[in-house]
Amino acid sequence: MKPDLQQIQAPIASEMTDFEKKFRSFMKSKVKLLDHITSYIVKRKGKQMRPMFVFLTAGVTGGISESTYRGAALIELLHTATLVHDDVVDDANYRRGFFSVNALWKNKIAVLVGDYLLSRGLLLSVDNGDFDLLKVVSNAVREMSEGELLQIAKARKLDITEEVYYTIIRQKTASLIASCCAVGALTAGADEEVVEKMRDFGEKVGMAFQIKDDLFDYGEDEVGKPVGIDIKEKKMTLPLIYALNNASWSDKKKIIYLIRNKNENKKAVNQVIDFVKASGGLNYAEEIMNKFYQEALGILAGLPDSDYKVSLENLVRYTIERKK
Repeated sequence: MKPDLQQIQAPIASEMTDFEKKFRSFMKSKVKLLDHITSYIVKRKGKQMRPMFVFLTAGVTGGISESTYRGAALIELLHTATLVHDDVVDDANYRRGFFSVNALWKNKIAVLVGDYLLSRGLLLSVDNGDFDLLKVVSNAVREMSEGELLQIAKARKLDITEEVYYTIIRQKTASLIASCCAVGALTAGADEEVVEKMRDFGEKVGMAFQIKDDLFDYGEDEVGKPVGIDIKEKKMTLPLIYALNNASWSDKKKIIYLIRNKNENKKAVNQVIDFVKASGGLNYAEEIMNKFYQEALGILAGLPDSDYKVSLENLVRYTIERKK
């Protein structure tokens, strides 16, 4: 039976309810416009997977404390700030089916709101002396920025290797989930070895999560992001890298030409998708995704049994089996 988010949340249900209230209070501002926008951001929140990783990891490594709420809020504030800025960078009008902040209030206000959320997160940690948490999360934000810029640089040349791809997704996606798990363990008072183990666990989950996301581009599920969007944006993902690495010189040249010059053409994008499928790119990416998935479960297996551990295992399964 597929894991259900409500069941996964069961051991931390009351903490998640409390967290929502605390998170709202951490975003408060005396500026009416800002308060109005942050309320809108809270309303359109997603599945809350990052706070769930924080609370479940804290539960499994020693127990949830008051600093666990601050750690989860710090991650959400900094992550939300990066999303608001991302929407400006991408000129995106929607996020999670809602209008983006920049679509409703324009870019200037969106950038300032992102800055405000960033400063709220930093102050939350500084005011409470949570410097260990601040270090972990600030590192993740730095890595996310580096990963995005590396991906943009590589999209221009289309010369990405499998190794560089792993570096990009480790920085762009896995670093944030890794920081959730490290923060959870830190707030539970776990020792350095356990904190590092949980950081490694989160990184492997993040790697599997991103590869799953890349597979959505090939329309293997009915729902999810629009098919071919990565190809249109000239993003070199694992299925495509594998297919190109195993193609003849002439096929490789032809596909790179299509991505570089015909990426807005639906027929050309479909040609690239068919080429990747025929080359076994999807099967290969799934194999690698499952390798990271199994490694993450292997780390969890070494932890003491509890409801938190069961939920954490199911949350990992959920990230791999999700349909969008």
